[in-house]
Amino acid sequence: MKVLKFGGTSVGTAERIKHVAGLVSGRGKNIIVLSAMAGTTNTLVEISGYLFKKNVEGAKETINNLERKYFQTIAELYDDAELRNEAEREIKACFNYIRSMTKDVFTSFEEKEILAQGEIMSTLMMHLYMQGIGVNSALIPALEYMRTDKNGEPDMQHIRQRLNNLLDKHPEADLYITQGYICRNAYGEIDNLQRGGSDYSASLIGAAVGAEEIEIWTDIDGMHNNDPRYVEGTRPVERLSFDEAAELAYFGAKILHPMCVQPAKYANIPVRLLNTMDPSAKGTLIGNDSDCGAIKAVAAKDNIIAIRVRSGRMLLAYGFLKNVFETFEAHRTPIDMVATSEVGVSLTIDSDKNLDSILEDLRKFGTVTVDRDMVIICVVGSFDWKNCGFEANVISALKDIPVRMICYGGSDCNISFLVRKEDKVKALNLLSEKLFD
Repeated sequence: MKVLKFGGTSVGTAERIKHVAGLVSGRGKNIIVLSAMAGTTNTLVEISGYLFKKNVEGAKETINNLERKYFQTIAELYDDAELRNEAEREIKACFNYIRSMTKDVFTSFEEKEILAQGEIMSTLMMHLYMQGIGVNSALIPALEYMRTDKNGEPDMQHIRQRLNNLLDKHPEADLYITQGYICRNAYGEIDNLQRGGSDYSASLIGAAVGAEEIEIWTDIDGMHNNDPRYVEGTRPVERLSFDEAAELAYFGAKILHPMCVQPAKYANIPVRLLNTMDPSAKGTLIGNDSDCGAIKAVAAKDNIIAIRVRSGRMLLAYGFLKNVFETFEAHRTPIDMVATSEVGVSLTIDSDKNLDSILEDLRKFGTVTVDRDMVIICVVGSFDWKNCGFEANVISALKDIPVRMICYGGSDCNISFLVRKEDKVKALNLLSEKLFD
């Protein structure tokens, strides 16, 4: 059994839903994981925003516009009148549920219930379409098995037991269809795995059923060796290790959710990135094996804030770093890069949510300076310290770029640079010329 995940672009229109149905039909008793149709989640967030601000009229108008889009898709998707009517009834019920949220107090709990409707609607439509083309699909509701614990982490024992029980109830099914992204929390409330969480869902499902492989289908043919939005002539990387893929995903390669790699890695299940628009393309295979002795790819992470804390008291003081890192822990703010010297420490964060409070606390330990609008450039490959020359090639490519920080040695597969926002595109192109051309 394989797990096949299709993103919002892959199911964004009636034509693409039909295309995905053709890709998955006849491939065996696999599990199909779907995101919401492209644009749906953003619109549901917009509706929630109106309701938070008590603008009921704005919410209702946006709901109506989105409903019209879905009914147009239904009209194009189903030839059979009975199936078309059933789809209209099911989708109408979802929109009526969203409308019911406009009458009472609106909180983050109701918002998550609204956001869940996108995946529920896309899987309903796919399931009914499969029935229409003679494929006996079984719809497996994610809200009946996908759960997080009190720490917000996936409850794998619950997921494994409940999912396998649900699959066993449909032994006659040709394939199974389920939602990505959505789940319940430890208290039974509707929740989600955050943006991009459908990849994470697919990986958790794959680990729960011991899948042969997890396929992530998007609109690009694998993970490229640089960002095709800024660099011409990029190409897919054929093979990556789990660690290499995780580094690239975290530091800006948007094709894959960063959390997707972990469950597959622990279960040793290969992950293959494929292109819905070009199914014959090889894509990228992620697994325990990888091509050693090579630089694989470059990625960039935007909106980085660099913080430097300098203190003469740090010299020979064992408590300084502890105090600095505990400050970020207290404000629940993760750190990306770290560089230290005898008299200070520089580090980066990617959110300014708690920045003012963090800076106020850090000033207790030394002089604090901040650089905003920075970018982390991450180069992934074989950076084991015994591999001579690899890091020198990367550094020489950036000889004409001002570099604020360098992070090397924390990982055997990553060297990272902090540069100004305005130097990002130039840095990406220089690295491609030096490393890949």
